[in-house]
Amino acid sequence: MSQVQSAPVGRSAPVPPEPTPFRRQPVQQRSAKRVTLMLDSCAELLDEVGYETLSTTMIARRAGVAVGSLYQFFPDKRAVVQALTQRNFERFLEVVRERLNSVDHTHWWDVVDSLLDVYVAMHREVPGFAQVHFGDVVDVHLLDEQRDNNAVVADSIVALLDELLDLPPERVTLPISVAVEAGDTLLKYAFRRNAEGDQQIVDETKHMIKEYLASRFGEK
Repeated sequence: MSQVQSAPVGRSAPVPPEPTPFRRQPVQQRSAKRVTLMLDSCAELLDEVGYETLSTTMIARRAGVAVGSLYQFFPDKRAVVQALTQRNFERFLEVVRERLNSVDHTHWWDVVDSLLDVYVAMHREVPGFAQVHFGDVVDVHLLDEQRDNNAVVADSIVALLDELLDLPPERVTLPISVAVEAGDTLLKYAFRRNAEGDQQIVDETKHMIKEYLASRFGEK
């Protein structure tokens, strides 16, 4: 039986080897705060005007900085959105790890519920997330130059499950990749039907993914 193990999730599920979006890294605390303000402003504007209309001038104006200050750190709007997407992905993994460590997960399908619940909550609550998700609206390789965005997500989930399940990674990798692709498509459908996410579609997505993974992991 492939039950979840009692050991806590490791401190560092893998964050992808992402290409840096920065022209230069913000080293000083003041610079880091300014960059955070730029990313927060970018997220707000994505919800208001979308990616196509978004511009570096708009981001700088909303953040209350000179556009030249923005260009010190980012070459263009894509780079700003890339940094925002990477921040969101790191947040997703962090929240998932916290939930897996704090909630009793008796079986792997409880982990599926947690993963989808965190994603749906971010879609509803995190500014800008509903517009770009994990980057696919901008570029399918926004998180990593070699792997597409969903592959990065799937690889990170496999790493999490590797610490929780008594299944070899080679048995988990392909089914998780398929589940991520299917879940991504269905959750987008749920949010097209309802701006807050059609809960019936979300529930059906959970059911479908768990049934599929049960057929591959040999557990129900």
